[in-house]
Amino acid sequence: MAKTLKVTLVKSTIGQKPEKKATVRSLGLKKLNSSVEKEDTPALRGMIAAVSHLVKVEESN
Repeated sequence: MAKTLKVTLVKSTIGQKPEKKATVRSLGLKKLNSSVEKEDTPALRGMIAAVSHLVKVEESN
């Protein structure tokens, strides 16, 4: 079974560069404290790394 990651937006995107805002939206996060569960892939890890200061990540099986 593939690992999944729970990604939560913990800091607002107000004042962030448009590229960072677009990355957060493409992760499926809209509002503060919203969470999504995504399959762990290298592309997802790269997106999370780009906005690591805005999100919290938890691993789950």
